Amino acid sequence: MTAGVAGLPAVTQIYRMHRTRALAIARRIVGDSDDAEDVVQDVFARLARQPENFQGRAAWTTWLHRVMVNSSINWLRARRRRERLSHEPQEPASPEAQAVGQEMQRHFGEALKEANELQRQVLWLREVRGFSYPEIAQVLHVPEGTVKSALHRGRVRTLEVLEARDQRP
Repeated sequence: MTAGVAGLPAVTQIYRMHRTRALAIARRIVGDSDDAEDVVQDVFARLARQPENFQGRAAWTTWLHRVMVNSSINWLRARRRRERLSHEPQEPASPEAQAVGQEMQRHFGEALKEANELQRQVLWLREVRGFSYPEIAQVLHVPEGTVKSALHRGRVRTLEVLEARDQRP
């Protein structure tokens, strides 16, 4: 990207000038250099795709700082959720429990087919993958409010289908 939005320099110029500061902000929040680099890369990639998010209400350096802080916090929340999900089942399940789990998974998958495409995608990203609302919004290129309403409607629809079949989780 060579030209910036009104008041916003080109993304490559911002990256060269402020990468070190952005890394310091992210590192201070997420606590790891590699993770901080991921956050910085994500922020600048989003900025390159959607520079119009800068509205000029504050200096662009202030805006960039706020975006870095918010993105780092969201990344940290998502990491904690993923860690919690990956550490829950410690002991091996009995064959009966495995069979019940597989059956429940099958029923959930069938019920999920009754939701519309957006609801299915949001439910999968949130419930199975553990993504945050902002992450889902970014992946699906929809507003965060749309993610929340699709998640709610998808949950309601899926539960209705399971209850109709009397196969509640």
